[in-house]
Amino acid sequence: MSRTSPHHHNDVSRRGLLKTAGGLTSALALGAGAASAAATASAAPAAFTHPGMLHNAGDINRARVRVAAGTDPWLSGWNKLTANSHSQPTWTPRATATIIRGGTGENYGLLYNDIAAAYQNALRWRVGGTEANAQCAAGILNAWATTLTSVTGSADRFLAAGLYGWQFANAAELMRDYDDFDLSAFQEMMANVFYPLNNSFLTNHNDACITNYWANWDLCNTASILAIGILNEDSATYDQAVSYAKSGAGNGSIAHAVPYLYTDADGYDLGQWQESGRDQGHTVMGMGQMGAICEMAWNQGDDLYSYDSKRFLKAAQYVAKYNLGNDVPFTTYTWGSGQNCAQNAQTVISASSRGQVRPVWAMLHYHYNRRLYLDDKYISQMCFSVAPEGGGGDYGSTSGGYDQLGFGTLMYAK
Repeated sequence: MSRTSPHHHNDVSRRGLLKTAGGLTSALALGAGAASAAATASAAPAAFTHPGMLHNAGDINRARVRVAAGTDPWLSGWNKLTANSHSQPTWTPRATATIIRGGTGENYGLLYNDIAAAYQNALRWRVGGTEANAQCAAGILNAWATTLTSVTGSADRFLAAGLYGWQFANAAELMRDYDDFDLSAFQEMMANVFYPLNNSFLTNHNDACITNYWANWDLCNTASILAIGILNEDSATYDQAVSYAKSGAGNGSIAHAVPYLYTDADGYDLGQWQESGRDQGHTVMGMGQMGAICEMAWNQGDDLYSYDSKRFLKAAQYVAKYNLGNDVPFTTYTWGSGQNCAQNAQTVISASSRGQVRPVWAMLHYHYNRRLYLDDKYISQMCFSVAPEGGGGDYGSTSGGYDQLGFGTLMYAK
C-alpha cells in the first residue's frame, strides 16, 4: 500500500492562495514581445509574490512572533543563527570583479562566505528587526552588485553560477524593499553575470553528453534561473525554470533525478535518487537543491513538490531512510559520459559519507507533514535528528557546508 494522501494542491488552487494586487505584471517587467511569448506558458503568476522565494511573509512573521515569545523550536533555531559568525553586523564584504571556481586562482570562497553573511544578516533583520543587520546585508549586496562582472574557471564555473546565483537572489529578495539596498543594480548583475551561465548550462551542458553531469548541476542552475525570474519579475525566465524541472532533458528534471520507484515493506513509497550510487554527500545536497526549487515555486503558486505523484517526496524518503542507517532497494544505474556518451554503471548504492548532516530536511518535513499532512516517517526522523538547523559556517569551512542557506528550523517549523 502507499502511504500518501489523496490531498492534492493543483496549480490553480495553489495560485489562488497567493494572488496579490501588488507587483509588476509580466508585461511591465518584460516588454510586450517577451510578455506575449510568456503568456503562452501557464507557470508564471500574473503578479509575483514578494517576499516569495525560500521565505514568504507568513514564514517571516511566524518566526518573528515565536522567537519574541521565546518558543521552541524557533528560539533554538534563532540562537543557532545569532551564534554564527556570518550573521554578525560587523561582517565586511570582500567583493571582487572575477570569481573563479575550478582551475588556477580559485577564489570562490569569497563569494559563498559573503552570500552566507548577507542572507544571515537579512534573516536577523527580518526576524529580529535589528537595523545594524539590515545595513550589513544591504552593504554586502550593494558591494557585489557594483563589482562582480564575471564567474569563470573550469566546468565548475557552472556550479558556482548555479549555487551562488540562487542563494544570492534569496538574500536580495529578503532585502528588496530596504531603502539602502540598490535592487535595480543587483537585478542587473544577476541577469548579466549569473543567468547567461545558468542558461548556457541547461541548454548545452558544456557540450557534453546529456547524461554526463550529475543531477545537482542541473538543479542548482534551474534554481538560479527560477530565483532570478522571481527577483527580476521576469515571467519568461521563471517559466524556463519550471518547465525544465518538469520536463528537462538532463539529470536534474524530476523524472530523471528520481529514475526508479519502490514501495518498502512498511508501505512507504521510495524513489531512488540519481546520485545515490555516487555518494551520500552529493545525494543529500540534492535534497537541498530540489527542495529550494520546490519551495520557491510553491511561494509563487506552483506545486512542484507534488509533481508527478509526489515523486520528490518518494526520493526524499529514500534518501532519508538510507542515511538513517536503514536498507533501501537499488536498481543498477547506467549513464553515458563525456562527449561520446561512454557507458558507465553503478550496481550498488554508495555508503560514502552516509549520514552526512546538511541543513536540508526541515524544509521538506514541514512541507509534506505540516502543510500536506502526509506521513513522512523517514524525512521526519532525519529532520529532528539534525535539528536545530544552522547554515553556512556551521558545517565546515569547505564549499559543501555552503551549498544550502539553512536555518530551516527557525524559518519552517509549524
